[in-house]
Amino acid sequence: MLVRWLVLALGVLLATQLISGIRCDGLGALIAVVLLLSLFNAILKPLLVVFTLPFILVTMGLGIIVINALLFFLVGRLVSGFYVAGFGTALEGALVVSATNFIVSRLTRQPPRPPAPGRKAPPDDVIDI
Repeated sequence: MLVRWLVLALGVLLATQLISGIRCDGLGALIAVVLLLSLFNAILKPLLVVFTLPFILVTMGLGIIVINALLFFLVGRLVSGFYVAGFGTALEGALVVSATNFIVSRLTRQPPRPPAPGRKAPPDDVIDI
């Protein structure tokens, strides 16, 4: 969990550096942003995904980006010391945070372990999406 928070903090910091409409005034604000975004991603995001499932299906998954931007924008309104200029800026920030999370998770992904001596590897007939 701590690693996920650190990666999220890195994404938010990158967003503040790359996008002119996003600003974070200090470590306390950054910690509040990370905790609130984590809470929103755990509780609000699944509910929003369920309620907007037809929209997400019609847009072939792009609706998830809108949900992420909405949550990012909401955090910008709730946390003092963290400023998001508008929804378009929140969209850009959410994309930076998502890309950071994706890249770091790919770089830190561990390869599968080989089977123990004398045991056969399980068949690779599972589709992993």
